Amino acid sequence: MAQALLTGVFLGVTGLVTTAFFGLRGADISRHISYGIFSTLVTLFAHSMMMFYLIGKGKAVKDAMAEHHVVGDYHRRIAAARKPVFSIGTMAMVITMITAILGASVDTHVLPPIVHAMIAYGAIACNVAAAKIEITALIESSRIVDEVNRQIPP
Repeated sequence: MAQALLTGVFLGVTGLVTTAFFGLRGADISRHISYGIFSTLVTLFAHSMMMFYLIGKGKAVKDAMAEHHVVGDYHRRIAAARKPVFSIGTMAMVITMITAILGASVDTHVLPPIVHAMIAYGAIACNVAAAKIEITALIESSRIVDEVNRQIPP
């Protein structure tokens, strides 16, 4: 499941970069808009599913600890590992949505393209940062789950 979520995040980020490339060229605006809409949806879906997955991992660890009487700070550690994902993931989703909404304002000539472009570059950077933090959280949560599994008798 983690691999599928990371694939979605990387697909979304790649789509955002591709969308920016088409926007910079300025020749194929319909492709820029189509890629932008698709990439925004994939990005929002991937980050939100990543958050739900990490919530589920935390719940699974908590339940396994209670069911098998495992002692330790595993639940606290997994909560600490996933905490940064919620802030940066939410920020990445919000900036990506703002970029898409402002893109419509550029299309109707209400907003200059440079404003949309600068926010789009910020969205790409924020999504890359979110991906890095999500990878770290997934690695740490998997490590914690392995530790809990070793504490549970077969």
